[in-house]
Amino acid sequence: MDRNDQLTISFKAIYVSYYARMKRFAEAYIMSEADAENIVQDVFLDLWERQDVLEGRINKTGWLLTSVKNRCVDFLRHKMVEQRSAEQLQEEYTRTLQMKFESLEAFDEEYVAERDIESVVSKAIQTLPEKCRLIFIKSKIEGKKQKDIAEELGLSLNTIETQMGIAYKKLKIALEKLLPVLLFLLA
Repeated sequence: MDRNDQLTISFKAIYVSYYARMKRFAEAYIMSEADAENIVQDVFLDLWERQDVLEGRINKTGWLLTSVKNRCVDFLRHKMVEQRSAEQLQEEYTRTLQMKFESLEAFDEEYVAERDIESVVSKAIQTLPEKCRLIFIKSKIEGKKQKDIAEELGLSLNTIETQMGIAYKKLKIALEKLLPVLLFLLA
């Protein structure tokens, strides 16, 4: 019997002896039979590729248990990250719904006339800090690119981007009651 045949026989014996135990062990932590089965199958695939374990130079039980444990830890860590991401997305969605609800609730019908809207928007822009207002006007009203504004005013592109962010935040707050009308007009 050649070496490959011996390795195959050794692998089969280990598989028969340990598969069910390793699967139960993984399932106790993973709480999903299918995922536990995948983990154990991956460990046995690794075992097949590790001839040193198959040939008996390493404690097979310890190697299998450690391998399954490590894969379970990785699996659970990944699931926890997925769960946190899902929770963050849900929180963001809830905040968006709340904002839209409050915006509609606060909607004041007096802003329906286009001249009134222009007046309110103009007043909101005038409340911006001077440099912020200048940058916003050059960008959004004059249609200049941020890079060109930075060169014209002798500022860094980062400063222009920061000031635009400030302008958007302040205008969002100032124009909160107009959001439904603006969405209607811009649609």
